[in-house]
Amino acid sequence: MEKAIKDIEKGEDMIRIELSEFKGNQYIGARIYYMDDKGDWKPTRKGLTLVPEVMVQVRDAINNALEELG
Repeated sequence: MEKAIKDIEKGEDMIRIELSEFKGNQYIGARIYYMDDKGDWKPTRKGLTLVPEVMVQVRDAINNALEELG
């Protein structure tokens, strides 16, 4: 199972948030994609894929950082 949740523009690239499953475990990923010469989006090695419990901690840390910025 792989399901794209949201594509976010980042200059010429994009960040894709997606759900996936591997060996019966569920994951949440955020990966940078680039457009190849044929116009297809391809994933880079830049990104992270974590189990939901860890991604919740990442989300909370990002929310804390945004609150610090005001």
